[in-house]
Amino acid sequence: MDFQVILIAVIALAVLGFALALLLYVVSKRFAVKEDPRIGQVLEALPGANCGGCGFPGCGGMAAACVKAADAGSLEGLNCPVGGAECMEKIAGILGMEVAAAAPKLAIVRCNGTCEKRPHLRVYDGVKSCRVANTACMGETQCSYGCLGCGDCVAACQFDALHMNPKTGLPEVDAEKCTACGACQKACPRGIMEVRTVSGANKDAFVVTCMNMDKGAEAMKICASSCIACKKCQNACGSDAVHVGNNVAYINPDACVLCGACFEACPRGAIASVSIKGVERKDTHNPIPGAAKPAAKPAAGAAKATATAAAPAAPAKPAKEWKPIEVKYDAPLMPSQQILLAGPKDISNPVPAAKEVKFEDKRTDAPLPPSQLILLGLK
Repeated sequence: MDFQVILIAVIALAVLGFALALLLYVVSKRFAVKEDPRIGQVLEALPGANCGGCGFPGCGGMAAACVKAADAGSLEGLNCPVGGAECMEKIAGILGMEVAAAAPKLAIVRCNGTCEKRPHLRVYDGVKSCRVANTACMGETQCSYGCLGCGDCVAACQFDALHMNPKTGLPEVDAEKCTACGACQKACPRGIMEVRTVSGANKDAFVVTCMNMDKGAEAMKICASSCIACKKCQNACGSDAVHVGNNVAYINPDACVLCGACFEACPRGAIASVSIKGVERKDTHNPIPGAAKPAAKPAAGAAKATATAAAPAAPAKPAKEWKPIEVKYDAPLMPSQQILLAGPKDISNPVPAAKEVKFEDKRTDAPLPPSQLILLGLK
């Protein structure tokens, strides 16, 4: 192969590569996007969990939103639930702003339908997912509002703050690990998980742990700790924090003063006291739906009858021997009945045979008229 041909090919490729590189350089300078260097600094201060609990798509979106809010003059409404107040103070220092302390939040399970208080009537044998179970059926209980127990919220939690209790069949929140990112709230198809404001470092709150919107009589048949919308909690509250709507009560966390009056007034034990130590509920000993009722105690006057019943009973008399009863019917049967019962051969009164019809042989020697001869073909 000629060396000159190879040299021309190499030079042509080098010129083409240089031209394309020059074109890319010009395009990059012409369409360059200038990024504020503070975004990178804020991004380094964030925990990098990318959980979306702040309301933005990842920590990069949160960093850009903080820089934009700082240019507007306030960081109000922005909060990183994972990093907490310490992280927001670092961000405020980078941006030269001041940040107000945000109220602590906690994920709450708004259902107390345990396996004991809400009997399971059927077995779900499908995909182990709350979203699939909610679409395919009502669940294993009669309650169409309660927890399905498949653990979608547990799978969505990135901080190991949710665990399923095998005894109750409900998820339990670890208040010390919970960052209130809201992933469990988004994963629950029935909206049972709620991220709500709590008070102080102990994360105290009073919550209605029931979402059943059926009427009181129906709710009592479904769950032993269901809310029946009796409004006793609403009447007992002095801060106007409890309201009953759609046959279920709700406590406004912003108006609640943690007096506990609603907790004591609830006759169904549907209101729980939540804190960093755990969840406390009042046991009201309500009857469990579908359970057998306890036997009534005998009255004082029935003591003699009870003693008599306890004595050995006399042997029972043997029953009389059963004998078939012969029924006679002397009335004569009709011929149609005789035919149906015995057949025509056994009829005692047979139907007389029809008489034979005999035709007389009448002859006449009179001549036939012309019309008859034409009909007979004789003419």
